Amino acid sequence: MGVPEQLAERMSMAEQHEYLRSKFSRRTIMRGGAVTLGAVAGGAFVTGTSAQAAVPTQRTAPSSSTQSVDGAYVAPFGRHLAFGNDPRTEVTVSWQVPVAVKKPFIRVGAHPWDLSRKIEAEVRTLYTPAGVGASGDHTQYYLHARLTHLRPGRTYYYGVGHQGFDPAQAHLAGTLGTFTTAPDHKAPFTFTAFGDEGVGYHGLANNSLLLGQNPAFHLHAGDIAYADPSGAGKTADTGFDSRTWDQFLAQTESVAKQIPWMPSYGNHDMEAWYSPNGYGGEDARWTLPDNGPDPENLPGVYSFVYGNTAVISLDANDISFEIPANLGISGGTQTTWLEAQLKRFRASRDVDFVVIFFHHCAYCTSTAHASEGGVRQEWVPLFEKYSVDLVINGHNHQYERTDVIKAGAVTKKLPIGGTAYPETEGVVYVTAGAAGRSLYAFTAPDSYEGNEHEVESVASFVNTKDGKKNETVTWSRVRYLDYSFLRVDVAPASRGRYATLTVRGIAETGEQVDHFTVARRAK
Repeated sequence: MGVPEQLAERMSMAEQHEYLRSKFSRRTIMRGGAVTLGAVAGGAFVTGTSAQAAVPTQRTAPSSSTQSVDGAYVAPFGRHLAFGNDPRTEVTVSWQVPVAVKKPFIRVGAHPWDLSRKIEAEVRTLYTPAGVGASGDHTQYYLHARLTHLRPGRTYYYGVGHQGFDPAQAHLAGTLGTFTTAPDHKAPFTFTAFGDEGVGYHGLANNSLLLGQNPAFHLHAGDIAYADPSGAGKTADTGFDSRTWDQFLAQTESVAKQIPWMPSYGNHDMEAWYSPNGYGGEDARWTLPDNGPDPENLPGVYSFVYGNTAVISLDANDISFEIPANLGISGGTQTTWLEAQLKRFRASRDVDFVVIFFHHCAYCTSTAHASEGGVRQEWVPLFEKYSVDLVINGHNHQYERTDVIKAGAVTKKLPIGGTAYPETEGVVYVTAGAAGRSLYAFTAPDSYEGNEHEVESVASFVNTKDGKKNETVTWSRVRYLDYSFLRVDVAPASRGRYATLTVRGIAETGEQVDHFTVARRAK
């Protein structure tokens, strides 16, 4: 049971959270010893050195029935990596265990036979109270280890464990993973991106293809697991199932255990039961860079630099007219921070390209969500002012790519195989939201590599503060209605010559459905 529908329609996310917390307070408030970082959302999420420290009042401790379980029989799962603020020297390893364990840790070394560096892991216990969706009264254990002072451009071996399960033992050698830090110089690399994966066969298929691209990192442009199928950011949704995250992290582990998986947050990632901003659950599951304008309130907003490319993750829930649960949550600080980041990266001699990813689309002709007017109003002028090289979105479950756009108009047609020069021409936007969830539709025919059907214009709409506004657009260049993801190959160049981003749309079948180049003079 959540907030009654009639109340939910009149309440903000914070008000809904307070209502729900009050309703379940006798069952959900957590207390514990060994708490190192405090509690979030009235104790729904607790951090400490032992998962057994989190004990809900008025009920049996989640770990009490498992205290006698031998740790040798508890296998970690759902490993996923993320960069820290500096990808050259910082990586976080995160994972799950199905029950509480004692003394969790990570071992790290330069060789699989040398895992002498042992670091204690932080445990974040996430309890979903009774009455919330299909998985009420369910506890999940997320573990995190921040690795710092690493060497740039080095491959490390690691293993995660706990009392009774030590990856340094010979019979557990198969559980080891690897990661590679970013180089301290400009060098060619590849990264991948998509949005809206969820759990299912198509997500699995795309993950298998992702790994074959050998990416340095992967960007997930929001709507990650779909534990909340409604996506409205309200506690009234009865379909919520926190166990979907267990499935998702197990599904993506083949990639995420060795490739940093860097998410931004979409509307389906606002889970109102855990915290006023809806991100309490995400805080338990992920450890992302904390260099954004407000890491506590907007944990999915951050930036990092890999080689010659700066990447910025934004939270479009903050400016979405279509789904307003978190509209205005930053009070404008996110946009101010974005401009400061763009100014800094454009002034840096080490950065050639700026890539931005977030969930809601600036430009898309889907019949479902189409374009977000809040993004056009708040951020597109900054993208153009600082000549952003590539904008990647999800939200609409299909692949669509624009021509080069400036001030809402096409400045240059960008055919398949063409080259864009953002310094003088404008910005290219790609919707890559076909990672695994059910597909949407276009009003115009598909047009992609090997199957081009150019049209003069496409009927669509944009979400504004006054509702949907119909529009007829000329910027829709490539449309592909099937499962796919994005591959980007980054090639640096000597000063004064053109560095390039080669962007490819890759179908679930492995076929290439689009490719184009972004070129910029190297600094």
